[in-house]
Amino acid sequence: MKLIKFLATDGIELDGILYNSKSETKRIILAVHGMSSNCIKERDEIIAKQANANKIDYFCFNNRGSELVKYIKRSTDGKKLLGGTSYEDVLEGYEDIKGAIIKLKDLGYKEIYLQGHSLGCTKIVYTYNKLKREASNILEDIKGIILLSLVDIPGTLNIYLGNKLDNYIKYAENLEENGQENELMPKEAFIHLVSVKTFLRYARDNEEIDFASYGKDSKLEMLNNIDIPLFMRWGNVNEMILQNAEDLVNMINDIIKNPNKDINFIDGADHGYKDRGEELGKEIIKFITKK
Repeated sequence: MKLIKFLATDGIELDGILYNSKSETKRIILAVHGMSSNCIKERDEIIAKQANANKIDYFCFNNRGSELVKYIKRSTDGKKLLGGTSYEDVLEGYEDIKGAIIKLKDLGYKEIYLQGHSLGCTKIVYTYNKLKREASNILEDIKGIILLSLVDIPGTLNIYLGNKLDNYIKYAENLEENGQENELMPKEAFIHLVSVKTFLRYARDNEEIDFASYGKDSKLEMLNNIDIPLFMRWGNVNEMILQNAEDLVNMINDIIKNPNKDINFIDGADHGYKDRGEELGKEIIKFITKK
């Protein structure tokens, strides 16, 4: 294990842990954690050990949305900014992931697999689509996408708040108009305490992240834009999905046209894959190595 420090492409200072397989590999998994999480997870350690045993390195890092509240530092002027799940703009995950990819390329990696969990999936899909629109040469080294428990955040928020959603949006907009974007929303407005700015990204300004609507009429365009090998998994116990896991998997398999897809659920797994990490790791390694 080695601590790696790097910069997001907008200058935010980030760090992560590189699990080195001690082989001359050019292949690595780049893991992006979810809401209020971090890179020190048992799930990461389990997958990393299996990856290393198969001559694949593993890198997980703390993005600007790690933990609930923290300071993040900008390298250009040394200024400290509010970060963490409560204050992040999910679209800025693009800057973090792109910076991590550039760092791994600088370290000599040529085969990078982007792995996200929960909100990390949202960030990866958004980032991949943006890189594709930019025709970025970074995409040459991205060899596969691994999405673990992708959540339909706008849809879930709609169901969670019901007819109260519009009232909370109006509440947030009033604070926004008064320059109070960093004020916290009432605790019942979201699964975690979030600022007005963060809440409005999920509840109102969500067009660029509203691609996981699992309704029958959804075409999942941003997921269908992924033309490299695609791996998707969910659990079926206390998972953050709006329907039965088996029904969801069948529907997504019908909609996603990627010929190199591996989409399924892990029986008995919850949203964090507790006690199912070994099984999850084996399936990820099988996907990467095609063994």
